[in-house]
Amino acid sequence: MIQNSYRKCRSFYHKLKFYWKVNWIKTLYFNFKKFPFETAKKLPVFFYGKVKFTSIYGEIQLDGKIQKGMIGFGQPYELNTVHKGIAEINILGKLIFKGKFQFGKDCFVFIGENAVCELGNMASLASSGKIICTEKIVLGEYARFGSESQIIDTNFHDLIDTQTGEKLKKSAPISIGNYNFMSNRVSVLKGTQTPNFCTVASNSLCTKDYTSLGENILIGGVPAKLIRSNISRDWSGEKEQLDDFLTI
Repeated sequence: MIQNSYRKCRSFYHKLKFYWKVNWIKTLYFNFKKFPFETAKKLPVFFYGKVKFTSIYGEIQLDGKIQKGMIGFGQPYELNTVHKGIAEINILGKLIFKGKFQFGKDCFVFIGENAVCELGNMASLASSGKIICTEKIVLGEYARFGSESQIIDTNFHDLIDTQTGEKLKKSAPISIGNYNFMSNRVSVLKGTQTPNFCTVASNSLCTKDYTSLGENILIGGVPAKLIRSNISRDWSGEKEQLDDFLTI
């Protein structure tokens, strides 16, 4: 009973901290600009700290039950407490939220014209992370990325084979499985696919389809390769704690 009371008090304390740090001007503007009134009044998207709206012209789609603060941009859920003030979003294409999602502090999000980015329920991108989507990026449920990670589906520049003159494909879709845990400074580039229950070590570079390796794997390195099988983050042990701590 004491433990349960402590958990409730802690949850209430964290929720108060969240509300105190909300950037209410950006939050109100974004919600009432992008959603119908019945959705906007529930304030499903919260912004914390300074953020630049380079463009919010594109489409924002919320799937599932609409809840207050279900998407947090700059959400203070990590150990670091200070914003650098460089957070920026540029949404020209379509951004789909399949449920709750957390962006950490100072993230950069770019969704190009005609591009589609789908973010799974309880997935996240920690502080100083980047999502650059020019074609298609899909993150599964509980696909959680550590700080300074980046998900980029394009080379940005055209490359050619100097012998054949063939122009190489500049972009390719990215698909991240359910219950993936990416440590800090992981780079996920075009064409990457991961299975469910995949863990990626810090400072790794993912560049290909890893689904043939099966589930419950640890990959890492530059480029990433199989390090260990039959290993997973303890999702069942942490799931209740994650839902309690990260949900407003």
